[in-house]
Amino acid sequence: MTKIDVALEWFLNPDHLPMIVGIKKGVYKQFALDVNIIVPTEHYDGFEELNQGTIDIHCNEPIHLFEHYYEGLKSLGCFFETRGGVMIRKDRLEKLKANEKIKITTPAANEITNKIGFEILKRYANVNNFELDFENVEFVQTDFWHITNMKNDESFDGAWLCFYNFEGIEAEYENFENIFIDDYLSPFPNFSALEFMSSKEILEKKGDEIKLFIKITNDMIKYCKENIDEVKALYYEYSKEEKSLLMDKIIEDTIPRFKDKIKSNNKKWLELTNFLEELEIVRLEESQYNSIWS
Repeated sequence: MTKIDVALEWFLNPDHLPMIVGIKKGVYKQFALDVNIIVPTEHYDGFEELNQGTIDIHCNEPIHLFEHYYEGLKSLGCFFETRGGVMIRKDRLEKLKANEKIKITTPAANEITNKIGFEILKRYANVNNFELDFENVEFVQTDFWHITNMKNDESFDGAWLCFYNFEGIEAEYENFENIFIDDYLSPFPNFSALEFMSSKEILEKKGDEIKLFIKITNDMIKYCKENIDEVKALYYEYSKEEKSLLMDKIIEDTIPRFKDKIKSNNKKWLELTNFLEELEIVRLEESQYNSIWS
């Protein structure tokens, strides 16, 4: 039995269903893989642990492949992609267009996330023929409960770091009227996805086992798509979360967003790395970029 430690990027949620199903159905163990999901208490960038070899696989957004790049970092492929962006209250859209001061709730207010959130709004403004000044957009660090935060505090005009399979679905469920500014409305490369990541050193030690992990996880994605009701039950059993109609709807929206085949792809995030370079967040040499997928 080979142990495979998989560290998540944040709290356990339906984005991680293929692994949950593989564990609950005992499929990984049938192939001598002891898959262990490590759930952090807050946002976690496990790149140092990958580098040290204390975890085998890290699950995180593709933007962090570049932000936390180090020699030997490897992408195993994208397994999930949703719509992501900035949610604005529908009745505050005119306030945004008037370039008045707006207040945005976000789980992570820092120089990088604020810059990206503003850029999404700025590009939306550009294609809709209005101007937006950075000093008029205030990002306030709270948590990921965007709809609750906006309902409890009328001063919030919107939320940043929103994902449609969560906040979009919750807004529909709660009849919370909003404009969801994603890459369909603002010309930016969508990066609201999850990649499996590892390292050259780990792949040299456990390459065959990790390849098998990916193959089984692909099978579990197919199983999720064909057995949605059973998969809901498996999620509640594993997560110990109380069953709810809202979570059922989130799971139903999430499952179709899983990739049919997890495969390392050096073209998929090329626009994203160019976007990050344009914003002066991070710049990789071509050889460094390509090494992630070699």
